[in-house]
Amino acid sequence: MADRESGSRPLWQQVLEDLERRIEAGDIVDRFPTDKELTERYGVSRHTVREAVRRLRARGLVDRHRGRGSFLNEERLTQPLGSLYSLFQAVEAQGLEQRSEVLALEPARDADVATRLELPPRTELIRLERLRYAGDDPLALDRVWLPADIGRKLLDVDFTRTALYDQLQERVGIRITAVDETLEPIIPDDDARELLQLADDEALLRVQRLGRGADRPIECRVTLIRGQRFLYTNTWRADGAAGATPTFREVPAEGH
Repeated sequence: MADRESGSRPLWQQVLEDLERRIEAGDIVDRFPTDKELTERYGVSRHTVREAVRRLRARGLVDRHRGRGSFLNEERLTQPLGSLYSLFQAVEAQGLEQRSEVLALEPARDADVATRLELPPRTELIRLERLRYAGDDPLALDRVWLPADIGRKLLDVDFTRTALYDQLQERVGIRITAVDETLEPIIPDDDARELLQLADDEALLRVQRLGRGADRPIECRVTLIRGQRFLYTNTWRADGAAGATPTFREVPAEGH
């Protein structure tokens, strides 16, 4: 039971710390206890246990499945910052089945994207949009724009189970050699929440990438990744080895 006499730590924090201890010790495996089970075990209110569980979900330790309850998240994908990666390969490296639901593969125009690709604003592009899965669970909503002279050669590709970078190399003879990438946490809109089957308090990471190869921009990509399922890591050393540098953006005051 939580210690109500401990004035220095709120009840939800005591519950959270004990749950973390039990997870680390292997006392909780696979299925996570229900709110009712937790309130009975710790002798606290449902509001208290929900706050503790919310923080576990925010850290990616617990994943909620609609209609099935909550489970320990043992399939969190880890990706080092500062390296070129393929979401396809990142999923398969974890021993999970990778597949995609192709939502669009078609000609399109987007002035902002064309400008990023160093093309005139009205230039025709090829847009590939996929809902990416890790095993049975949706992981990311992935949108990629390619210059039309490159993308047209990929219009007949079945992207259900293949990687874009592999197809670029095999069919076009182009390899991505440089990438500029930014990560930003965002609150999902209703469409993304439904497609990715998000929990009510689950956020997304928006990853924006501009990939270059053959001395030109090749891809402009925006990927919305479930924050509870994908972990970015970075290593820094005092010897001056290259690494990622965090950038902080000033948040304007409310009303401005």
